[in-house]
Amino acid sequence: MWRSGWRARGALRGLGGRSADLRAWRWESSAACERALRYQVGEKLHGFTVSQVTAVPELSLTAVRLSHDGTGAQYLHLAREDRNNTFSVQFRTTPADSSGAPHILEHTVLCGSQRYPCRDPFFKMLNRSLCTFMNAFTASDYTLYPFSTQNPKDFQNLLSVYLDAAFFPCLRELDFWQEGWRLEHEDPSDPQTPLVFKGVVFNEMKGVFADNERIFSQHLQNRLLPDHTYAVVSGGDPLCIPDLTWEQLRRFHATHYHPSNARFFTYGNFPLEQHLRQIHEEALSKFQKIEPRTAVPAQKPWDQPREFQISCAPDSLAAGSSGQTTVSVSFLLPHITDTFEAFTLSLLSSLLVSGPSAPFYQSLIESGLGTGFSPDAGYNGCTREAYFSVGLQGVAEEDVGAVRDLVDRTLDGVIEKGFEADRIEALLHKIEIQMKHQSVSFGLALTLHIASCWNHDGDPVELLKLGAQVAQFRKCLEDNPKFLQEKVQQYFKNNQHKLTLSMTPDDKYSEKQMQMEAEKLKQKVSSLSPEDKQRLHEKGLELQAQQSQPQDASCLPALKVSDIEPRIPATDLEVATAAGDVPVQCCAQPTNGLVYFRAFASLNTVPEELRPYVPLFCSVLTKLGCGSLDYREQAQQVELKTGGLAASPQVLPDDTHLDTYEQVGVLFSSLCLDRNLPDMMRLWSEIFNSPRLEEEERFRVLVKMTAQELANGVPDSGHLYASTRAGRTLASAGDLQEAFGGMDQVRLMKRIAETADLTPVLKKLPRIKKHLLNRDSLRCAVNATPQQMPQAQRAVDGFVRSLSRSQKERKPVRPQVVEDPTFKPCQMKTHFLLPFPVNYVAECVRTAPYTDPDHARDPRSMETLQSFAEAVDWARSGRFTQQDIDEAKLSVFASVDAPVAPSDRGLDHFLYGLSDEMKQVHREQLFAVCREGLVDVSNRYLGTGRSTRGVALLGPENSRIAKDPSWIIR
Repeated sequence: MWRSGWRARGALRGLGGRSADLRAWRWESSAACERALRYQVGEKLHGFTVSQVTAVPELSLTAVRLSHDGTGAQYLHLAREDRNNTFSVQFRTTPADSSGAPHILEHTVLCGSQRYPCRDPFFKMLNRSLCTFMNAFTASDYTLYPFSTQNPKDFQNLLSVYLDAAFFPCLRELDFWQEGWRLEHEDPSDPQTPLVFKGVVFNEMKGVFADNERIFSQHLQNRLLPDHTYAVVSGGDPLCIPDLTWEQLRRFHATHYHPSNARFFTYGNFPLEQHLRQIHEEALSKFQKIEPRTAVPAQKPWDQPREFQISCAPDSLAAGSSGQTTVSVSFLLPHITDTFEAFTLSLLSSLLVSGPSAPFYQSLIESGLGTGFSPDAGYNGCTREAYFSVGLQGVAEEDVGAVRDLVDRTLDGVIEKGFEADRIEALLHKIEIQMKHQSVSFGLALTLHIASCWNHDGDPVELLKLGAQVAQFRKCLEDNPKFLQEKVQQYFKNNQHKLTLSMTPDDKYSEKQMQMEAEKLKQKVSSLSPEDKQRLHEKGLELQAQQSQPQDASCLPALKVSDIEPRIPATDLEVATAAGDVPVQCCAQPTNGLVYFRAFASLNTVPEELRPYVPLFCSVLTKLGCGSLDYREQAQQVELKTGGLAASPQVLPDDTHLDTYEQVGVLFSSLCLDRNLPDMMRLWSEIFNSPRLEEEERFRVLVKMTAQELANGVPDSGHLYASTRAGRTLASAGDLQEAFGGMDQVRLMKRIAETADLTPVLKKLPRIKKHLLNRDSLRCAVNATPQQMPQAQRAVDGFVRSLSRSQKERKPVRPQVVEDPTFKPCQMKTHFLLPFPVNYVAECVRTAPYTDPDHARDPRSMETLQSFAEAVDWARSGRFTQQDIDEAKLSVFASVDAPVAPSDRGLDHFLYGLSDEMKQVHREQLFAVCREGLVDVSNRYLGTGRSTRGVALLGPENSRIAKDPSWIIR
């Protein structure tokens, strides 16, 4: 997976804050931390030497740094009482061209290794493991292989596979052909068909650069840092990928995937020494130290600003055709290994761009010149030198100069006036909340947070000492009130390393790209001799045969079904009432001084014609102002007193029947420090009772931003949009799910954003409010520590009592299920015509609801229609073994038993009514699945004519579909 310009540090960006109030849960973290604190600097452990042992109380962990004696490999262990343990190995990968060597290598090493020579051991392990995360990433200057799991045996199994893949891969030529690129006949079995480019990475990168935001971000990095590896595309430019040879790939592995160029990371409560022993014995003991020569040199600063113009394809989903230019102004910043300077500049960036009170938000977003910030706006710390970028997208081409001038004037204004103290406090408060919030993937977040800094030999432990960084930041402000203004003067106003980049749509862009690819293909084919062409044909047949052969995965380690816990852990819930009749679910959890509040309000009485506007209502509700607060004052209070307020539409399916759904409604959610609970609930009261739904100018800004964000998200989430559309006609809730979160919503927002007079749309919001923002069908939930729960219940009671009631008698919280007597499931095939060089395809089959025993035996669909049909035949004929069934169970249970954060425990019961008892029954049904049952449901649900199915495709024109009257083309 390629991640250019990846904001890895953004995983915990801005984390910091006071380290007080952690005692409430430190006892829980003490065992693993105290064990790690016993290590001594200089101590020898399985080929490693301990170089540092540091307690990091802000994050309730102990950091142990080591180095490998024989190879110099670096190692960081973060001991924390967390069952979801994480491993990663990271290599600094610095390509000199855009042939995609790091990205293709990332794929190819996962195609078999010396100890595990089967094809695709990495992906086969997904079905032999209970992993909670498993993937690989190629960034601009490093490649990372992380996994996480809660099972110690599983950790050892996965570690063995990862080590062998990274250090001892087979790197077979056919694997390079499959994963990287190859010349192959359109029909591999027919040498008379034309030769074309194929390959997993080749096609992936064509898809990547179908996204205009990705094109802009890539050029921004290439142009701002032109002297070394950042001038090229680490993931591979489709026009350059065919220049990479198999021999070059093997050399890249030898020089970059060496322990001397590696950084190992482990996190959690599993013993460190077991990890060290396994890593030394299985991998590092077989290498000698080398000098990697992979360091990235400093970018030479410019002596004057530069400007570049690039082009892209028009965006058919963006609102308006005249304003599709993107422009940004970017500044090169210092080396990211200066931890405090990076921390300061990250905070400064947030002050400049985040929220409606930010200077650039006011000057750019509210100028009306564009629809939203340019891609990668803000601080980016993923490269050796960081950079800051700000600008607009959705701009008219003639306004590029105006945007550039606005950036300069805004910086002048900041230098003169500085920032309000409350905005700085709000940002530091946000840091404190982020530090206390317990994510289920905290280990993964930490490895991403430190990856870039550590990659350039920065101190990863210093990066984690957030309390010290915040304290130093506060002291700098205290000593020098103009501390931040001077940084703006130094790094922005006086900085000559400044890039203005603009991107304008070109109607012939896609045609030109295809023409260049055709020229590249012609050049490659014309250089082939008849013998070369014959060899290509034979290799294509060989690859096709290899891909169709069943895999022998017996060499791979695997858990057994008996390793799965037979029972789910119990979640204790109590239900109280607020204001006499509103139920409040109380779930006492170790939430570390935070209170999580949720409320669900039904939309069942909202008229049909208003329902498509509910997502827009949710998007703007907490951003328009409320009561006596205008939208800027409201945003300030939200940041000062909460971790954010959100509203999102929900369709809650009936767990017993597909032709009904329980409720359609809105979920309101928020969190805060316990000391701020009254303030948070007061904000919700103001929003429910007196939202400022008449602010037309503010509404226009939010509409443009929402429409732009939806349009930008389609290329990255095309498969999800296809899946939503394919399921639209299979269950009664499908139409609402498409209206709320499908392509229908994307196109509705495009139309609204293009509307000159928004008054008719704005008038719909109070009508939705009337049905929604009252206590008639409200239910609430609170997750907090046992000590905080009484205070939380009182605060929720006060909130509920402040709400109006539109009906004399309250309806049951879980009313009779909604049934549409006119609904009948039907087949539908839809093709959304979009200018992508790749297709997103989904096929959905109507099967069984959650409580039906057949639900536990539902086979998983494949990614293309052809492979889905083959999978159906395979399942119906019972051509699977007990090993296949056991692997399927492991895969399903890995999802079922995924860790749940304290903030989210009990949420399934609150939203869907799923009790522990229902989950346990479902669990036992999963354990009981057998061969006969799988064949039975395959025949009953998946056979031709047996079950209704829907198909959706997002992509370019298709002549076969155009001629097929069974398809609806949108």
